[in-house]
Amino acid sequence: MPELPDITVYLDAIATRMIGHRVERIRVFNPFVLRSVEPPLDAASGRPVVAVRRVGKRIVIELEDALFVVIHLMIAGRLRWLAPDAKIPKRLGLAAIDIATGSLLLTEAGTTRRASVTLVEGEAALHAIDRGGLNVFDATPDDFIARLRLENHTLKRTLTDPRLFDGIGNAYSDEILHRAKLSPVSLSQRLPDDDAVRLYHATREVLQEWIDRLRVEAGDGFPAHVTAFRPEMAVHGKYGQPCPVCGTPVQRIRYATNETNYCARCQTHGKLLADRALSRLLKQDWPKSIDELASSA
Repeated sequence: MPELPDITVYLDAIATRMIGHRVERIRVFNPFVLRSVEPPLDAASGRPVVAVRRVGKRIVIELEDALFVVIHLMIAGRLRWLAPDAKIPKRLGLAAIDIATGSLLLTEAGTTRRASVTLVEGEAALHAIDRGGLNVFDATPDDFIARLRLENHTLKRTLTDPRLFDGIGNAYSDEILHRAKLSPVSLSQRLPDDDAVRLYHATREVLQEWIDRLRVEAGDGFPAHVTAFRPEMAVHGKYGQPCPVCGTPVQRIRYATNETNYCARCQTHGKLLADRALSRLLKQDWPKSIDELASSA
């Protein structure tokens, strides 16, 4: 799922191309993508784009008179910028917003249609879809720590909870926790103050570094390679590969369709975290430390 850095770079590209231009029409190619009835789609026609913004992981295109087009990419949704009247891919194309100089196309890979387009009118209606997560770039260390300790969950779950923090998902939470040298399963309300402050700085640093990196990668073009798995990442998606800090093979915890990646040497004092499926299968044969795992290899 595109997260805060990816969404930020999408917003840059959309703003450059669309602000000041009138929407000619919004075309829907798959009826399941549209999640609203009122206001109708044709209410957007003829209105200029006045701003773009982010609400959590949603992209918001603001039209004149407080009409908002809200795009949620979910896991597999992506955006493309096409020339006017360009051919729309039948299998992937979900919807397009047309202006005189081009079309913003929403696509989604796979067969599960989860990406969405919603029209809402008025700031109050837009605020109603906001999950309330804290924007870490607007937060002081005290703000961050207060939000961190609002509920007692693992750090991984806390960082990715949209009610608590804004725009952070599976990929960047792995990178943040690795930078902070903290275990993904440490409990938020038991985290010492020094560790919480370190997590605050790591969160801001990692997100800003990736915003900067992705902006350079996109240049003046439209972002074309939005993915949660990048070779420059330290641990996310790097199971079995060496940690860039200490060289220890990156470990993982798998659950449902996601996994958490971490370095046992840097983050858990050498302890291997139990993989829900594999550790239950191996039982007493499950290695308890990275050194025990290495000796049994």
